[in-house]
Amino acid sequence: MHYPDRVVAAGAWALENGHRTALKITGGRWPKQLLGMQPIELHTIGRKSGLRRSTMLTAPICEPDRVVIVASKGGHSDHPDWYKNLDADPAVEVTIGDVTRPMTARTASPTEKAELWPTITAAYSGYEGYQQNTDREIPVVIMTPR
Repeated sequence: MHYPDRVVAAGAWALENGHRTALKITGGRWPKQLLGMQPIELHTIGRKSGLRRSTMLTAPICEPDRVVIVASKGGHSDHPDWYKNLDADPAVEVTIGDVTRPMTARTASPTEKAELWPTITAAYSGYEGYQQNTDREIPVVIMTPR
């Protein structure tokens, strides 16, 4: 029997935890880029637990006043938990290198997503395949400083 969502989830878990370990071992010095994107750590508040949750992600657009991430979950049929958390509470924190900043997250409008998508897929073409592999509309998240 084939379980594509489980395979995607296992791969995402391995990538996130391997990245977190590499950053910890090297004191945040490596990797500076992952798949051509800026590694970030997103901190949300769990929508059910109320506890702080941290997730390693990559940002295809990372500017001083805007960080853009994609809630792809590798093309999984459901949104990632971190997205559900920030959708419930948009007050997040983002760690880049050794600096953590408070930010406000929001889902890009369809027009904003259409404008951002070419830049996002230029940074990592895999997002195009993820969108094609799922029936859900993959959200693009724009985070700005609070």
